Amino acid sequence: MHFVEKPIILRDEELVLNNLRAIYWKKENSLIVSDLHIGKSAHFRKHGIAVSSDVQEKDLKRLSILVHHYKPKKIIVVGDLFHAEINTDMDAFKVWRDSFQNLEIILIKGNHDRLKAEVYDSFDIECCQKELFLKPFTLIHEPTRSKDKFMISGHIHPGVLVRSKGRPGLRLPCFKITSNQLILPAFSAFTGLATSKTGKGKKFHAFTETAFFEF
Repeated sequence: MHFVEKPIILRDEELVLNNLRAIYWKKENSLIVSDLHIGKSAHFRKHGIAVSSDVQEKDLKRLSILVHHYKPKKIIVVGDLFHAEINTDMDAFKVWRDSFQNLEIILIKGNHDRLKAEVYDSFDIECCQKELFLKPFTLIHEPTRSKDKFMISGHIHPGVLVRSKGRPGLRLPCFKITSNQLILPAFSAFTGLATSKTGKGKKFHAFTETAFFEF
């Protein structure tokens, strides 16, 4: 597994993007991730769709790599940490959580985070109902335009479609940035991509397993 970083400056803050689908914020010593969808594979299996548990195992392995690499004080999840009801995938997440007991996890609830409060407590996760302000950023799950705030969010699973003459287009996950917004890629690889066109006022930091590409 290759590890590639891309430092950027936003609102005078240094953020480090990486191709493992996360941001490291140096000043806060924090990892920022979105859309892990823990429990999604088991949810599909429950409804008769064969999805391997390896999907979540690989996601948690990437998260472990990030924690060991950056040694953050906390992980901030901008929504959809979990996917649905309590299921067998939660056991694997509990093992992962127990291996990083000193790591603070803050969750800004997303549309899929509908578990009872005691479940989050059992994983030692601090929950925010809608948004979290950490100067100079407002962290929220669903992208929201604001003239006065710079928003960091997830939810839409941004991607770009790279076309090559005579070949099918290649869809890549990306970090999407505008003048007042940064949207993270879904951390879970078991998600679709919402591709959008490049244009004035938009910047897309797309990535593969070995490199970043800016559009």
